[in-house]
Amino acid sequence: MQRSDHPTHERILDAAEACVQRLGLRHLSVGEVARRAGVSRGSVYRYFADRDALIDAVLERVAERFVAGSRPAVARRRSLAAQVGEAAVFIREHVDDEQLTLPLGEEDSILATLLTARSSSLVERWVEFWQPFLARAAARGEIRDDLDHQAAAEWIVRLLLSLVLMPSVAVDLDDPEAVRHFVQSHIVRGLGR
Repeated sequence: MQRSDHPTHERILDAAEACVQRLGLRHLSVGEVARRAGVSRGSVYRYFADRDALIDAVLERVAERFVAGSRPAVARRRSLAAQVGEAAVFIREHVDDEQLTLPLGEEDSILATLLTARSSSLVERWVEFWQPFLARAAARGEIRDDLDHQAAAEWIVRLLLSLVLMPSVAVDLDDPEAVRHFVQSHIVRGLGR
């Protein structure tokens, strides 16, 4: 996505988010976004090549907001295991937070959205997010020296997303302490020495 600080660009994205909340991704129309933003369809197309580019920009914006929102909670923890545990709790507690996520229309589900190709921005943002945490964990000797940080970050992200997308038979996912313990005890063990 091409970034822009232009007010029209932001107004279009605001309108697109509102339309997705009301109509869902499948029924999002450029015409409705233009009407809601108070601009012409041509103005929307000046900033976004097509409907898919507009949807990608909205999802990327939401991904950035969610990842940025999680940073303070994760950064408070001292070890990688505790940081991943805190990220798991953050995800579980904020998955329906309308300030950090994008409530979808009735026909769309977060699962369907995350499993589409458009979920790549969320995964990319979170893989980037984990790089400095992995580097500091390596410097502290918490993880193997030969660990591929890019692959490890993606592994962490995939596991964290699974805590939202899949039910659990072994842990109460609505209990923050149980989630922290589960993650710290099991999920990051594969990264250790």
